[in-house]
Amino acid sequence: MSGICMVIQSSVTAVHLRNMEHFITAVTHLEDSNPGLSPLALVTSLRKIADQSHNITHDFVGSSDTKVDIHNKNNSFITEQLNINHSLSNFLNKITHHFITDDHEESGVVLTPDGTTVALAPLLLGLEYGLKANKDNNQPHGFYLLPLAKYLGMSFLHATTERLGPNGCWDSVSAPMVFTLSGVPSLATDALVHGGMDGAILGKHLSVVNCSEENLSTLLRSYYLETMEELDHVSDTHLRGRYRRQNFKKITNTSLLREKVAEALHSHQGDTGVESLIEKGMEEVVLHYMECPAIIPRCIWGAAPPTVPHNPLSPPLQFLYIHHTASPSKPCRNLQTCSKNMRSMQRFHQKDRGWYDIGYSFVVGSDGYIYEGRGWMSVGAHTKGRNTVGYGVAFIGNYSAHLPSKHDMELLRHHLVKCGVSRGFLQKNFTILGHRQVVATTTCPGDSLYSEITTWEHYKDTDPLK
Repeated sequence: MSGICMVIQSSVTAVHLRNMEHFITAVTHLEDSNPGLSPLALVTSLRKIADQSHNITHDFVGSSDTKVDIHNKNNSFITEQLNINHSLSNFLNKITHHFITDDHEESGVVLTPDGTTVALAPLLLGLEYGLKANKDNNQPHGFYLLPLAKYLGMSFLHATTERLGPNGCWDSVSAPMVFTLSGVPSLATDALVHGGMDGAILGKHLSVVNCSEENLSTLLRSYYLETMEELDHVSDTHLRGRYRRQNFKKITNTSLLREKVAEALHSHQGDTGVESLIEKGMEEVVLHYMECPAIIPRCIWGAAPPTVPHNPLSPPLQFLYIHHTASPSKPCRNLQTCSKNMRSMQRFHQKDRGWYDIGYSFVVGSDGYIYEGRGWMSVGAHTKGRNTVGYGVAFIGNYSAHLPSKHDMELLRHHLVKCGVSRGFLQKNFTILGHRQVVATTTCPGDSLYSEITTWEHYKDTDPLK
């Protein structure tokens, strides 16, 4: 076993890749090297590394009773009781310590296999709080929301322009090293919110299970690394990262999260102006992370730049046009395949059709995500003669004889459209049409999918513009 662990450790620390696989491999090595260490002691030691520069966790978890002490020496971490060498501790320091540089590079975040970027500090804090709650049944209702509430509350309190976000881009999806934010950072970037949501979901789970039988690396591996094909054989997906938004909604509600944010803010601000800050901030949280779907940005799927600048739209628009890609004809089930499909469609649209970019506004994969095409603010090339009055959304696959999955359709039907209306991109009384209703020479979006959308709210059987 020791030889295997040395190989694992070498592969982890040879290059400090910022991905979840490498982090979980490091956790596995620590478990193998410290067979008597409890999950709580392990998480506490990791959290202390992540929170080396501030004391944001003290209000929640206080001092540790695990007797795992970490000391900073020459910018590296050495533990008194945790069996860890310099190389691995240096890797963990680099991958868990969260901060943002003047150039808007966000450290302490990792890329997950499904394309999501997650900050490790709030994830570890949520895990630790759940494990502590497991030992103490006298915990306040919604305790698992406290770490996320802390980040949200501080961002609401100190916001100058944006209270939440932004997202960003990695220098390389296959070998991520640097994550650069796409705008001015708030104190609750997307990665911090993702980590806080995951910490709440997993922390609540850890608070009620038999922790002596719970292996931390196994839990993280099943949450982040299982593929859609593996999930086909799992009846319960409540502990799966790609479903974090719907699962987070299942464990909380707006009132409870608002209550926890208020607790965090009152401890720093008192009563002055807090309710107004919370109300405005919570409206944005609910919209961005609980109503809107997760969208894979162009930089993650590897989009080429448009050959000429996009033309701007003038929202809110009246129409949403539904398409299927037909080719690719099969649903894509993971980030790699969906991204390859997106790049293939973009090349076809640019080189064969002569368009300056992929034509669709958005594309629905079968991996739990929507992919950004031209987005909300740019004129597409999806529905001839109607590109300035509506958005075009395509499902990857051929749906002449069968339907996309229920989850895929709900991403569009119940989440993307609600997000579009709430953010002012779609008119409240918008109209859904199939591509074939506007362009007579196509059967798009396929007979089965077209039959399905005729049952959707906002569908019209005749084109109002004809």
